[in-house]
Amino acid sequence: MGPFSVGIVGASGYTGAELLRLLAGHPSFDLKLATGDSKAGTALADLYPSLAAAYGDRTFDSYSPEAVDGLDIVFCGLPHGISQTVIPEIRGRVGHIIDLGSDFRLHDKSLYPEWYGADHVAPALLDEFVYGLPELFGDKIAGAELIAATGCNAATATFALAPLLDAGLIEGDGLIVDLVTGVSGAGRPPKENTTFCTVDEDVTAYALLTHRHTPEIEQALTERTGVDVSVLFTPHLAPMNRGIIATCYGRPTAKRATTEQAIAAMKEFYADFPWMVVSERSPSTKATLGANTVHLTARVDPRTGLVMAIATLDNLMKGASGMAVQCANLAVGLPETTGLPIVGVYP
Repeated sequence: MGPFSVGIVGASGYTGAELLRLLAGHPSFDLKLATGDSKAGTALADLYPSLAAAYGDRTFDSYSPEAVDGLDIVFCGLPHGISQTVIPEIRGRVGHIIDLGSDFRLHDKSLYPEWYGADHVAPALLDEFVYGLPELFGDKIAGAELIAATGCNAATATFALAPLLDAGLIEGDGLIVDLVTGVSGAGRPPKENTTFCTVDEDVTAYALLTHRHTPEIEQALTERTGVDVSVLFTPHLAPMNRGIIATCYGRPTAKRATTEQAIAAMKEFYADFPWMVVSERSPSTKATLGANTVHLTARVDPRTGLVMAIATLDNLMKGASGMAVQCANLAVGLPETTGLPIVGVYP
């Protein structure tokens, strides 16, 4: 099946670079366009030397709506707020649009001013986008025209908690998500809080009580499991390039599950997805490096009664570009793992 013509709008950031790496090895996707307006005319290999062998002297393209005409798939790797203006002008010109940003993930338009500080400029499209978390919503993603790929923080927390909620092992209220993320999640442009001297030998909690991915986690869990949930989400920035680990806590239901039952619930929930690795091992971020794989485990503490679930993934792979390619595969009818590595890089 294929080849399918592909474009990336916003290819100069870290998620764009990861998309370019994946597309270079994808057997059915043929890259036709890679825009990066701030880097237009710059060789891809000058910005990212790791791409040199695949892309030679190819340069970043300038964006215009007409530039995407006739493409089968367009990935949007744009900062928050930009996709809201770009996607309405390219819809109908292409077959499928996968947005890697947060502009179309939330169904309720009132959540955008509350959590993102501004009204949504294209609210009519919110209900038309499918939420792009394949292991939970793959049936809706298959064949979809508009897909909002899940954010890295939300994906990690949702992967950990969804099986336990679905099995009725934890209550939906008062869920706690304690997450540690690598610096690449903040993007390529320099920021005062992500310079080397700021992040090196430091771990910082940020966006206390106000992180914008909180409603996304709650929406995904409630929509998939049917359980109304409330989440206290606290992210921490750690001095590593990439990777996320989420340690999540919930109160047990009357079922009072054991650790063995909690792990069994995870294995059953993800039984059809071999890249979802559930075991008794404590997950590590490096185990997922460069792969579209998630490592998970669970524990039930008989002393406090609390249930703990842990998930790790690579924020630029399963948390962004790998997730987007997986969604694109489903959208055009390919096996969802096509072109995606499931074995990580080590050490």
